[in-house]
Amino acid sequence: MRVAEIAPAFVTSFPETLEPGLLYVSDRFATAAHLCACGCQRKVVTPLSRAQWVLTFDGTVSLWPSVGNWALPCESHYVIERGTIRWAEGFSDDRVRRNRDADARAIEQARRAERPSRWRRLVGWLTPWRIKG
Repeated sequence: MRVAEIAPAFVTSFPETLEPGLLYVSDRFATAAHLCACGCQRKVVTPLSRAQWVLTFDGTVSLWPSVGNWALPCESHYVIERGTIRWAEGFSDDRVRRNRDADARAIEQARRAERPSRWRRLVGWLTPWRIKG
């Protein structure tokens, strides 16, 4: 049975069995998990980061961008907006591929932005050797 609403459950780690209608959020692991909103009972895991999914909490929970379960048999697609499941259109195989490619580029770009430049690494390595006088 489809889920129309989802409530947050803040946890340190995820329970073995997830309950429908709950979005489990682990700050420790920067990840959210829930059972697919279509009712197929499959676990959906969403890593939280600017390059992947962003979670907002204002008493209700929102998750952006949409959740596209293209690897699941149901291929459901929805947005979690202020605790409500908003169903979205399906994607063609080509659109799924393009979306995955764009996601991979965004993740790599975020990783590069977090990694210090070669110059900063060199300065950091040399700093302890600086002669004070």
